[in-house]
Amino acid sequence: MARIDKRVDRRRIAATVVPVIIVSLAGVAVRTPLASAYPLAALLLFLWIVADTLTLALVARSSGRPERSAVLGALAGASVTVWLGSPAAIRSALRETPIVALMMGAAVLGHVAWATVRARRALTGRGEDRRAQWVSAASAFLPPALVRLAVAELTVIHMAVFRWGGPADVPTNARAFAYHRHLTPMCVTLLILSGIEMTVYHLLLGHWSRTAAIAMFILSDVGFVYLLGLIKSFRFRPVLLMPDGIRVRAGFLIDEFIPIDAISTIDGDFGGEEVRDPATLNAALLAWPNIMVRLNRPLHRRSLLGKRTPAVRVAFRLDDPASFTRLLLWRLGQRS
Repeated sequence: MARIDKRVDRRRIAATVVPVIIVSLAGVAVRTPLASAYPLAALLLFLWIVADTLTLALVARSSGRPERSAVLGALAGASVTVWLGSPAAIRSALRETPIVALMMGAAVLGHVAWATVRARRALTGRGEDRRAQWVSAASAFLPPALVRLAVAELTVIHMAVFRWGGPADVPTNARAFAYHRHLTPMCVTLLILSGIEMTVYHLLLGHWSRTAAIAMFILSDVGFVYLLGLIKSFRFRPVLLMPDGIRVRAGFLIDEFIPIDAISTIDGDFGGEEVRDPATLNAALLAWPNIMVRLNRPLHRRSLLGKRTPAVRVAFRLDDPASFTRLLLWRLGQRS
């Protein structure tokens, strides 16, 4: 089973990375003198390569037969990519070939019409919160992975820029347990060092190249905003003890749900071998964990690279581990 999961993960990673490389190389090829000499042939070849690449990538990412709407979306994406990625000579050949332009336009309009119907169903459906409905609606028009990335980016920016107070993100039926107090000194130190780094880069590079100084200053600002959003997320996203399980969170970095019936024991005394074991999900940040939850069945989690790794233990650190342990033991006793 583990080998099958590894093969599937590698196939999905390849289906995400390889199309970007192929389409980029095709975009470079249509800018060569040979393509300028034969613009119509270059246009048709560019369109065929992009459409074939996106469709094959869709098939590789799908566990079964892809839906018709997804295939239509891939063809529409290929049409938009060819139009935006073509040089002036290729666009002129496209305008002089109405049948090709009509086919590309039909694919885009068909995708928009179909996506509009699906988005309307998502927005009028029940059982999901408003944010999930908007994400589903946007995923009908754009690739779901791109929508999730955009939502994550906007969430970090909103956390860093606009959220400066108020309560943490805690549902009404959950009990929150903080873990950010031991991180505060280190987080403040990181912010101070980041501010000093921004200033030094700007002053030193400003004497050498103004353009490089501006570029580095922008990159440093973006990194500072992301760091600030991550640090603030530690307070706004505590660990939650819910009626049906534990939601272990570490800011934006970790968010795993452990069902109550999957918990075997909870322990506060454990060794380093268990914490460093690959089968342990260590959610403690910059500190040694003080709670370990052992599971009676593996918890499958997905890493940043898309690799599925099972965990039989979950370790994390809380500011008040005693209260959490007492309440969780009471919940486990009620379960039996």
